[in-house]
Amino acid sequence: MKPALYAHPFSSYCQKALIALYENNVDFEFRMLSAENPSILSEFEALWPLKRFPILVDGDRTVLEASIIIEYLGLHYPGPVRLIPTDPDLALQTRMLDRFFDNYIQGSQQKIVFDSLRNEKDRDAYGVEEARSMLDRCYAWLDSHMEGRSWVAGETFSLADCSAAPALFYADWTKPIDPRFANVHAYRRRLLERPSFARAVDEARPYRAYFPLGAPDRD
Repeated sequence: MKPALYAHPFSSYCQKALIALYENNVDFEFRMLSAENPSILSEFEALWPLKRFPILVDGDRTVLEASIIIEYLGLHYPGPVRLIPTDPDLALQTRMLDRFFDNYIQGSQQKIVFDSLRNEKDRDAYGVEEARSMLDRCYAWLDSHMEGRSWVAGETFSLADCSAAPALFYADWTKPIDPRFANVHAYRRRLLERPSFARAVDEARPYRAYFPLGAPDRD
């Protein structure tokens, strides 16, 4: 029985898991989370009452959180692309950079997007400004880090790049990356050219109208 991913293609964290699945051509079932599939939503909520996705179900195991799903796939469905390096120090750096993209770029980007969905009286202008400032600091640090690099952790594509791809994709829609950060722009383009992420982006195109801030006419 093949594993099942409960996810939505427009979700950044779902795309992160999908990249790993596509990198190694893992045979899996996509369980689409949407109002059009109430039975799947019910299954999902029973499996994980916190209702945060994606989750991976493999037999009697339910695996939570995109980073852990990717680690699980590496253990149980390994392929030619090793997303967690075998070298312990490089593996540690890979996990650290994964946290950088999730906590500081994804977290800040989502703060701005989610705030836009609130009623005017409930909005947090101070928090949004803090998030914008954090994104600028992240872009500046990443631009320096990416000098002379193709991938963010080591010489090969890894978990950290799976995290970076949707993070930078949506962050640039939300708080555009300043043109002076040429290394970040070049890295983002490389990620978009990666077949696994290009596939995830294409699968999400039908849902772009749902982006709360308005999706730009690019990418």
